[in-house]
Amino acid sequence: MKKQALFCMLLAGTLMVGGCGQKAADPAADTTAQVTEASDSAPADKPDGAPGENSDRPGNPPDGTPGNMDGKQAPPDGEGGPGGPGGQNSAPESYDAVSSFSEDKEESDQTYASTGKDESAVLVTSGASVTLNNFTIDRTSTDSTGGDNSSFYGPGAAALATDGALTLTGGTITTDAKGGAGVFSYGNGNVSVSDTTITTKQDTSGGIHVAGGGTLTASNLTVETNGESSAAIRSDRGGGTMTINGGTYTSKGTGSPAVYCTADITVSDAALSAENSEAVCIEGLNSLSLKNCTLSGNIPENEQNDCDWTVILYQSMSGDSEVGESNFSMEGGSLTSLNGGLFYTTNTESSFYLKHVDITYSPSNDFFLKCTGNANKRGWGESGKNGADCTFTADEQEMSGAILWDSISNLKLNLTNGTILTGSILQDETNAGDGGNGTCDVTIDALSAWTVTGNSTVSSLICKGSITGADGKSVSIIGTDGTVFVQGEGEYTITTGSYEH
Repeated sequence: MKKQALFCMLLAGTLMVGGCGQKAADPAADTTAQVTEASDSAPADKPDGAPGENSDRPGNPPDGTPGNMDGKQAPPDGEGGPGGPGGQNSAPESYDAVSSFSEDKEESDQTYASTGKDESAVLVTSGASVTLNNFTIDRTSTDSTGGDNSSFYGPGAAALATDGALTLTGGTITTDAKGGAGVFSYGNGNVSVSDTTITTKQDTSGGIHVAGGGTLTASNLTVETNGESSAAIRSDRGGGTMTINGGTYTSKGTGSPAVYCTADITVSDAALSAENSEAVCIEGLNSLSLKNCTLSGNIPENEQNDCDWTVILYQSMSGDSEVGESNFSMEGGSLTSLNGGLFYTTNTESSFYLKHVDITYSPSNDFFLKCTGNANKRGWGESGKNGADCTFTADEQEMSGAILWDSISNLKLNLTNGTILTGSILQDETNAGDGGNGTCDVTIDALSAWTVTGNSTVSSLICKGSITGADGKSVSIIGTDGTVFVQGEGEYTITTGSYEH
């Protein structure tokens, strides 16, 4: 009986020690942790689709040199690319974090600091719902790797949610590490961040970031990024959804647009600025909608580019976005270009919608819209076959400058509801190779007008509104077969395949 009693006492003691151990290992505790996630359970990368006949090589996003672009770079020989040889096709099996939350938790007035290599300060996993109020998050590291891994999957982000909900309110986030995004939502992560200041200092460190299908909602943020490939609003392979209201978003590094879009992004009532890059870059089957925003860009000269732009819709074939139609919509607000042309689309299907936007053009104003093939040295599709199929709709919009198209592209230009275009429409075959059967179809409704500033060429012209020359005189409209549709009194001529009025 004594032996049995002693055994029971020992067993009870063992159970008590086990219980204390579990309590000490509270998953919501503020302790360094490594969270392992099976890579086969991670969301699959967004498929790139089979390369079309217009493209056969991967490339980099637009601005910057290889290795300095927004987390994407072609290898030196121009082959492979992210996800190819040397790339990574799946999420890491584990994430390092100082404070890892796998159970529901709410905390206030806490500081979360991280100094480890590719380590997060805050990580949410296992479907947990976590709220942090009046917080401070600091992420500093001298040996973090950054690059594609941090861009695609989020290791090293200051605050990262891979599976669960993270709510951040009234805080400050600062990072000084490669790959140190401010807030990152990946996979089954769902992040809401408001009334917070975010500052990132190094490369591949976006302000707010989604990839792999993550969801992020932001309200009244002040975001500043300083490194290369560090868009203030950033997305990457696998995309996701971002909804942003209010706030200020400033990117200061090269190759760092205000918005880098491989996701579905909606922004309203915000100030968006890129001081050393284009304002917006949208790649592949993704969309950006801006309402009542101020947007500005200042792309630097770069020998790899065949032109300079402020907003680009394109397909690099790097594998970071599914092939399909890129969509850009802007209603209200203002758009300022500090260098080069305004809108550029190449090697993709694309759609633009512009309504009542106050536009300030760069001193050169190279073009209002360029819908052509390209000779970009990063290899955006096969030369001579990498044109664009674009629909551009202007609604109650004043716009000025040249519109360029070529025979390997298709452009549908719609002027509606009082839109006024002041400029010329030119067929530019510079990057069209042997040419093709591309078209430029222009439709002007009864309330809209085209003020012609130079001889123009289109495939078809439907005008229910008015067409006059910049000299105030009527414009000649001549068919490609020599038919005189309108004999103008001024110096300008529009050549068209067909005319309806």
